[in-house]
Amino acid sequence: MAGKKRPAPRVPDFRNPQLADALQTQDIAALAFALRHGPTVVPLMRPGAKDDPRDVGEIWTYRDPNTGDVALLLFSDAANKPEALPAHVALQSPAGLRAFLGAHEAEITTVFFDIAGPHPMQAAPADVIAALDA
Repeated sequence: MAGKKRPAPRVPDFRNPQLADALQTQDIAALAFALRHGPTVVPLMRPGAKDDPRDVGEIWTYRDPNTGDVALLLFSDAANKPEALPAHVALQSPAGLRAFLGAHEAEITTVFFDIAGPHPMQAAPADVIAALDA
């Protein structure tokens, strides 16, 4: 039909309000619930293929140059990601986050949530896995 405009494609919100609320109150049970029931914002080394919704991209982790420790940085909102981190982000599903942590649990020494604030938290990978499995 000529003259009719197609609606603009819906751009996903790169945030999880329940996770933000849990971090604000520092409520561990609410944090676990938010991780199990909503997406988590992850920084990417490489964005996913635009024509393949199954390709989330390559999740970025931080390796401390002094100790070699590896940290996974997760965010409740893409706006909380520091500019110094890679520019691309993705929404990681609970199952995808669980699979990533399961595959890299031996390498990752800590998981940070909203590391630069406004309400940062830190957890062991095993604790995040347990929260996702509950």
